[in-house]
Amino acid sequence: MARAVQTKCIGILTAGGDCPGLNAAIRAITKAARQDNGMKVIGVLDGFRGLVENRTIQLEDEMVSGILTRGGTILGTSRDRPHKMPMGGRTLDMIDVAVGNARRLQIDRLICLGGGGTQKNAYRLHREGGMDVITLPKTIDNDVAETDISFGHDTAVGIAAEAIDRLHTTATSHHRIIVCETMGNKAGWLALRAGIAGGADVILIPEIPYDLDSVASALLERQRTGKRFSIIAVAEGARPVSSAEEESCPQEIEGQLDDSPDSEPVVSRTLGGGVVQYHEVREPIASRIARELQERTGTDARVTTLGHVQRGGIPSAFDRVLCTLLGTRAVQLVSEGTFNVMVAYRGGRCVPVPLEKVAGPSNLVPLDHPLLESARLVGTCFGD
Repeated sequence: MARAVQTKCIGILTAGGDCPGLNAAIRAITKAARQDNGMKVIGVLDGFRGLVENRTIQLEDEMVSGILTRGGTILGTSRDRPHKMPMGGRTLDMIDVAVGNARRLQIDRLICLGGGGTQKNAYRLHREGGMDVITLPKTIDNDVAETDISFGHDTAVGIAAEAIDRLHTTATSHHRIIVCETMGNKAGWLALRAGIAGGADVILIPEIPYDLDSVASALLERQRTGKRFSIIAVAEGARPVSSAEEESCPQEIEGQLDDSPDSEPVVSRTLGGGVVQYHEVREPIASRIARELQERTGTDARVTTLGHVQRGGIPSAFDRVLCTLLGTRAVQLVSEGTFNVMVAYRGGRCVPVPLEKVAGPSNLVPLDHPLLESARLVGTCFGD
């Protein structure tokens, strides 16, 4: 993986959903690269689509000054995949075009910031296009494999926990059940950590299929002991036991997006001679849970779906530090000649992990994780 080569120009792109910390990482990479033998830094606009359409800007120190605390990404982002990109009403493999544009721009190495889908797409650019790449793990879901934590997750946990804190007062004032839905895609980290931090009475995550009768029993027991309210934190990917046993999806759904947190399936329709893709809008799972629990318990239930607010705004101090560590380490690896790896955060250190180990697997909550044990010991119900 390591070889003695000189890098004169690096490219940076951000792909998938926006996330707190992207700008902090862009800043770290740009400043470190400029410090290291004055590498030229090219910012690719709007993810892999910008590389295919040859839309870039040259990044200088003054352009990244002051963006450490800004949410979003100054480069823009998209969910386009280079091997399946909608172009002129058709879906085409644009890997050769993307790599060819990078070569013409004299980009020696490409640093991609993104979640699980971005790891796979970056690996495709290397495997099928011969491009040297390095990736950074970004997602509020914390579902990227081979790293202790992805940047953006800490910020999202803080936002969700604060929301649950605020729901307590209205829940107890009105003797209500309040169901708070978080993002997370198919991983329960966000709901689990925010639920524990916010003192949720019930936490429902994808890794533990739930039985609503069990949840209702826990809520009724709270009522019998004089509790005036109940808070339920539910991950968007949580599943009832029946669904977990026999999953199915409509034929027109092509699969999940490469990067959550927008986890609605992609639906394809043929309109006007071209293929149009869009997100299927579905009833939030929290609404279904609240409606059924209200019927089972006879208690008024309300729903709060946090949605995109979880990934907006300024990154937490931890995420700013993490992005700085990951971004500067990525530049060090470039200088050392180590490519085609993800910069993982493990045990407080930033280490390279081969992309083939990252592209594909997801980081899900292990059923023996200490967080689950601790939550159960304080009386949290997981619906099992």
